[in-house]
Amino acid sequence: MAFLDEPTKPACRIGRDGDRLAVALSGDWTIHTAMDAEAALGVIDTSDVGTVRIDLSGISVLDTSGAWLLHRMRGRIEFAGVRVILTGVAPKYELLLSEVDAHHPPPWSPERYRYSIVSVLETTGRHVVDAGKDLVAMMHILGSLSVVVAGVLFRPGRLRGISIAVQFDKSCIGAVPIIALMSFLIGAIIAQQGGFYLRQFGADLFVVDLAGVLVLREIGVLLTAIMVAGRSGSAFTAELGSMKMQEEIDALHVIGLSVTEVLILPRLLALMVAMPVLTFVSDIAALFGSGLVTWSYLGIPPAAYMARLEEAISFQTFLVGMVKAPFMALIIGLIACVEGLKVGGSADSLGRHTTMSVVKAIFLVIVVDGLFAIFFAAIDV
Repeated sequence: MAFLDEPTKPACRIGRDGDRLAVALSGDWTIHTAMDAEAALGVIDTSDVGTVRIDLSGISVLDTSGAWLLHRMRGRIEFAGVRVILTGVAPKYELLLSEVDAHHPPPWSPERYRYSIVSVLETTGRHVVDAGKDLVAMMHILGSLSVVVAGVLFRPGRLRGISIAVQFDKSCIGAVPIIALMSFLIGAIIAQQGGFYLRQFGADLFVVDLAGVLVLREIGVLLTAIMVAGRSGSAFTAELGSMKMQEEIDALHVIGLSVTEVLILPRLLALMVAMPVLTFVSDIAALFGSGLVTWSYLGIPPAAYMARLEEAISFQTFLVGMVKAPFMALIIGLIACVEGLKVGGSADSLGRHTTMSVVKAIFLVIVVDGLFAIFFAAIDV
């Protein structure tokens, strides 16, 4: 059949002799006539039939689609307990039909997982080994970072100010609206929930103490760290991962530039400066939201709210939250850079390491916050 020739429509002629059915197929059985071929096969009725003889000698053209339709029809008939005999198969189509028979997909079965102590221990051990490798990678970056910082102290001109400013703009300026909004809502929720329970005991005013101390010591910096890990940390991982995939990091090595100095140091410095600023914005927004709710829900006017807030908190309370910010920024940045440099050559690897960067950063930020809480409790702060 020439390429521009119209295909011959498939046809199916059926004859019956007792319990034997004779089916004669003709025409072109190809992908272009598959719909007509399927309709032609649909008229075959094998009820009260013991044998079906299918004559393929009238088929002029047969491709994989037509062979698959014949294979499926044959399977359907044999599944009903009827014997099928193929006749008139051209030699050039015998191999095609046998290949389709050989590649019949196996029946789907749900994948079963076996839980055992060995598999649990194996998975735990693998995670411990991965955590150890991450720790070694972070120590490696910290070591190279120390060398770079020492070099910058003696030669300040090596510090890439423009790169730091660009990263600061991305990490801090662009994150202000979302962090302010989220902190405002969290502060409002804390005040509403605290006021709801404290009002039952006639202690409405103490909701100001609750919101002030909680926001300044814990919620402000913790919420900011989580938002920065999800926003800037994932961006760092994606950027470094994309550069790794495009072999730009290898190119930096080839031309003699330090990846730590060019890529990692500007990001870490920008993030360590941005975190305290964002934490301060978060504290102000959360206290503002708390003040609005105490005014509208509990009837505490702004003047009384501010007066009580001055009594409840001190500058030390504010510093407790702010001190944590640079450490959390360092952890988020290190994890983001480690995961970005671990990206392989596929988009799947990039997405997996970006997700892992956010998860690990949030986990370690919460752990570090707990350690700081223990430390401040130990020194009575």
